Amino acid sequence: MISAPAPTSAPALDAPALELEGLARHFGEREALSGVSLTLAEGQTLVVFGPNGAGKTTLLRVLATLLRPHSGRVTVLGCSIPDQSWAARGRLGLLGHEPLLYRELTAKENLRFHARLHGVSDERVAEVLDAVAISARSGEPVRNLSRGMVQRVAVARAVLHEPELLLLDEPYSNLDPAAIELVAPLIGSASARTRVICSHDPGGGLAEADVVLGLRDGRAVMLARAGEVQSDQIAELYR
Repeated sequence: MISAPAPTSAPALDAPALELEGLARHFGEREALSGVSLTLAEGQTLVVFGPNGAGKTTLLRVLATLLRPHSGRVTVLGCSIPDQSWAARGRLGLLGHEPLLYRELTAKENLRFHARLHGVSDERVAEVLDAVAISARSGEPVRNLSRGMVQRVAVARAVLHEPELLLLDEPYSNLDPAAIELVAPLIGSASARTRVICSHDPGGGLAEADVVLGLRDGRAVMLARAGEVQSDQIAELYR
């Protein structure tokens, strides 16, 4: 088990955006998450590290209200999950491992569909397409776009309705440095949103983080302020 410097729990903060207490989720007999507890304040960024199968994506899907916790207490933006999931969903922006886009629809059609679900104007759709530099290709089916372009459209979808909480699974995958610079104002620290980021990049992840969570086999083996963690400690999670 890996130990990080104190504190052993995230800082006690006012008006938390997230509160987890003893969160557990299993798939059959396999425990995907077990006894995960933390608190994250509004405007902070939690970066979650861990090898494949550690529970990172499961945690993100529970926070996104796509999976129900089997035990423990989960509060997202003041809403108890799953009982008040309906009240939280419109305030969340999810960028998953898969892009959550309809491949047969154009980039613009995908965003317009999402916009209708959230009461967002066509002007806002045009604004975010322009922000990720996809406007010129927005009339093409998503299936015809490169992986990097698809990721940029997925970023646009995640932020379209100006969510309070961003849930990001490897958000910079498939993006070159120029594209990362494009999306950084939307999903980076400059966005000033509360964020939960799943990452395999110790250096880059630590640079984004206020609080670090390390998972292994569904259990929290590291929880600390980012300034108290070194990248080599993160790397130990993958050994």
